[in-house]
Amino acid sequence: MEEKKFFVHESSYIDEPCEIGEGTKIWHFSHIMQNSKIGIKCNIGQNVVVSPDVILGNNVKVQNNVSIYTGVICEDDVFLGPSMVFTNVVNPRSHVIRRDEYQRTLVKKGASIGANAVIVCGNDVGRFAFIGAGAVIIQSVPDYGLVVGNPGRLIGWMCECGIRLKFANDSAKCTSCGIEYNLKSETEIKRKN
Repeated sequence: MEEKKFFVHESSYIDEPCEIGEGTKIWHFSHIMQNSKIGIKCNIGQNVVVSPDVILGNNVKVQNNVSIYTGVICEDDVFLGPSMVFTNVVNPRSHVIRRDEYQRTLVKKGASIGANAVIVCGNDVGRFAFIGAGAVIIQSVPDYGLVVGNPGRLIGWMCECGIRLKFANDSAKCTSCGIEYNLKSETEIKRKN
């Protein structure tokens, strides 16, 4: 039998087939369902469910009590905070089967989603975006966007390193890492080369 190149706590379940990358750790009471794909060096906290056909990129950090439902795709370096929630059907009813209506949610590279946030399906989260704790996302979030509240509203911009940016004359320089950005519109910024 081939030696596993990832760690799974004995209390967790891994359904077959699925793909789990080298160096990934899956902790207590988690369930990885069939046809899911988990990249290298991911960390799956306790009591996490990864539903069928979910895709997690490399170095994705999933904190405790997160359910990642069919239709969710997380690119590399995504952070999913404790007890945050994804949905995959807009109008669920217990007595109506809607598996053929699952909607996709794409969380792009480097994005962070805070504890207890809710991402309503069909809305993408941009590259390096930052969703505050408890926010309810009902529309797509732009790259680098800082979104808080219920419903979620764009209140600012974040650097790739996770520091809030302060713009002056449509330009900002991160006070921590020095990356520079240009404000293109009220809903778009671009990193300078």
